[in-house]
Amino acid sequence: MSSTLTLSAFQKHIADRYEQTDRARGTPKTFLWFIEEVGELSHALARGDDRANLEEEFADVLAWLCTLANINGVDLTAAVTRKYLGETPPEGHK
Repeated sequence: MSSTLTLSAFQKHIADRYEQTDRARGTPKTFLWFIEEVGELSHALARGDDRANLEEEFADVLAWLCTLANINGVDLTAAVTRKYLGETPPEGHK
């Protein structure tokens, strides 16, 4: 990986390394792994005293989000661009 990481490059890295296993596991089980990581992030945020752990949990959540996107055919960069980088803010978003 280069020193300037993009969301697209990270999503591709996750696909290259894990997609075959992730597709075999399927969306429902992968979503459970994602939720588990969100729970771990929640605990790290609540504790707030271990910066290294907090960073690890954010990274894990992002990796599992990329996994879910990959096995469901979603390009996260394109989705984020369409939703958040347009001329008007998304509806219902603060």
